[in-house]
Amino acid sequence: MKYFVALLLSAVLFVACGDESSSSAPAPDPSEESSSSVEMTKESSSSAATKNSSSSVDGDKSSSSVKKEDSSSSVVNESSSSATPKSSSSEDVKQSSSSVVASSSSEEEELSSSSYDRTVAFKGILWRAGDYIKFVDPRNSREYYYIQIDGKDTAGKAASIKVMAENLDIGEFVWGFEDQEDDSKIEKYCYKNDTANCNNYGGLYQWAEMMQLPSRCNTESCADLIKPNHQGICPDGWRLLTYNDYYIAVHADNNKDGVKGTRSAYGFGGSNDSGFSLVGAGYNWNHSFTSLQEGTYWHYPEEQSLNGAQMSKASWQDFYSTANPVTKTLKIHGFSVRCVMVE
Repeated sequence: MKYFVALLLSAVLFVACGDESSSSAPAPDPSEESSSSVEMTKESSSSAATKNSSSSVDGDKSSSSVKKEDSSSSVVNESSSSATPKSSSSEDVKQSSSSVVASSSSEEEELSSSSYDRTVAFKGILWRAGDYIKFVDPRNSREYYYIQIDGKDTAGKAASIKVMAENLDIGEFVWGFEDQEDDSKIEKYCYKNDTANCNNYGGLYQWAEMMQLPSRCNTESCADLIKPNHQGICPDGWRLLTYNDYYIAVHADNNKDGVKGTRSAYGFGGSNDSGFSLVGAGYNWNHSFTSLQEGTYWHYPEEQSLNGAQMSKASWQDFYSTANPVTKTLKIHGFSVRCVMVE
């Protein structure tokens, strides 16, 4: 009997020890596993978003904005340094050569036949559709559309111009951090060093390059070399846009929106009443690209002086501009170019 009792107590103790051992190693909590999985998903999603953001090129926009003029004033403002935009330092770094197409006749032809439709900048104004006339630049077979604009000039007199509705694209590509200093040929910048942007938005040119004057004219006065109806890099039979020309576009007979009526309705906040079709081509500001689809600048064939420094006369527009600003700016900045037919 005693032997049986002892055996029974041993069995009870064995069972008790087994239960304690199993309770000290609980199964994994399903909620913790689920939480860990969610965290990994979040981290993976964040990493993917970062990668996608860093790979974007054409959608990249400058975080800076161009100086806005007082919307209640249409008086010419001869300020300069305050209009200087901020620019991304990353733009100063030389891009991979694989992103750049070397300039050649075959590649120019390839870009000219790109599927990108540049006429979207002035489409949508149905009653003006027939007003645009095609012109082919024989130097590189590039097609442009131009339009006749009737309005009033700076003297308040009726005036008319035939002006390109697109920015000029001519010349050999050079890196954005270089100067356009080879006086033996036409050179151009392409936004972010991508020649597709030249095809879509036109080239960007320093003042002396636009004028087809010696590159030294970017840092010294060359007023004696400026001619009436200055051709510059425009095709034969065309001349560089002047402030008076742009004034006519702003004061076009059919333009009810002022400077807004000179900007494209396609991505640039305008109504394009005048048909001038300005686009947000961006610019090369002191060798750094900025403001694609946000702003545009253009030099005039005029010099200005500020504190003894030789500068150009220029204008700009951004998405929200309501005034017609004119400014002094450094000639080394790379801006868009428009041409007007000589008549």
